[in-house]
Amino acid sequence: MQIAILILSALTLLCAIITLIRSGGSSAGELTEILTANQREIGRMQSERFNEITRSINDMSASVDRRLDYIRRETNLQLEQLRKENASQLQTIQNTVDTKLQQTLDSRITKSFRLVNERLEQVYKGLGEMQTLSRGVGDLKKVFSNVKTRGILGEIQLGAILAEILAPEQYAENIATIPGSRNVVEFAIRLPDHDGSVTYMPIDSKFPADAYTSFLDAAESGNRDQIDTAVKALRQRLLGEAKDIHEKYVSPPYTTDFAIMFLPSEGLYAEAVNHGMIEELQARYKIMLAGPSTMAAMLSSIRMGFKTLAIEKRSAEVWEVLGAVKTEFNKFGAILENTQKRLNQANDELEKLVGARTRAIVRQLDAVERTEIIDDDEEI
Repeated sequence: MQIAILILSALTLLCAIITLIRSGGSSAGELTEILTANQREIGRMQSERFNEITRSINDMSASVDRRLDYIRRETNLQLEQLRKENASQLQTIQNTVDTKLQQTLDSRITKSFRLVNERLEQVYKGLGEMQTLSRGVGDLKKVFSNVKTRGILGEIQLGAILAEILAPEQYAENIATIPGSRNVVEFAIRLPDHDGSVTYMPIDSKFPADAYTSFLDAAESGNRDQIDTAVKALRQRLLGEAKDIHEKYVSPPYTTDFAIMFLPSEGLYAEAVNHGMIEELQARYKIMLAGPSTMAAMLSSIRMGFKTLAIEKRSAEVWEVLGAVKTEFNKFGAILENTQKRLNQANDELEKLVGARTRAIVRQLDAVERTEIIDDDEEI
């Protein structure tokens, strides 16, 4: 804009100079007046223009201020609304979280109390079972304190092992192994001989629980003298039982020259083995010791012997059957040979018969054919 004003002033000055020259005036005073008037005009125009620009700037500044104020108010309103919405949402979220936390906490606490109650009930139940078990152990202790009851329990256990492994006809129960004796052994295995007779192998159950319990108590106390005394008492008890079995139930050839003493407790059997009782009982009284597991293994071996004996008997029977089959096969061969001869003879006779009859029939058919030919010639 200022450039346009300067250009306009310059053009005005140039026009004034040209007008002055054309009019023939060329004095310096006139030119100075023209220039001065031109400068005053330019100054006035600039002043007016400056005032206009100032007013425009003031108007623009006021408009900008109004717009900024409007924007500020709108922004404050939106921020306030946003703050209120955020506060409301945060309150809602907090309420929801508090509700969920309370529900979860209540659920967890309820579940925890329920689990604690269940555990307590199980503990009370376990305590009741332990009390019942303690009473049962006391009753069992009373049962085992009775010698007759211990013997019955050992006999039941031995009978269960025998019934599980052997067939009923392979052993006897409560039998006198010596003819004429009144001493009855609990069990005896029937061992068949080749002549058809039977030899018995006596098995008797013994359970010296009082001596074994004394040994366990002494071992738990750790007193060496008590342990030695208890071991000695246990050995004497087992030796006495072995002697009793040998004298009552062993008598070859009706029985084997040895018997088996069954100990129902694995612990008792292990202690007897540890103190060398197996060799001593075999050497002195020919009594074999057996626990529940060793008894089962021994009976399994005896069952294999029964199977071997049965196989031997079956083998003899098979040889007899094969001999009879051989004889019958020789007879069948002779009969088959005679039958084949008769078949060959019948075949020869059949061939002779078929050939003769066929030739006779053919001759008759030829005669008939010739007769028909002659008849046809005569008619012609």
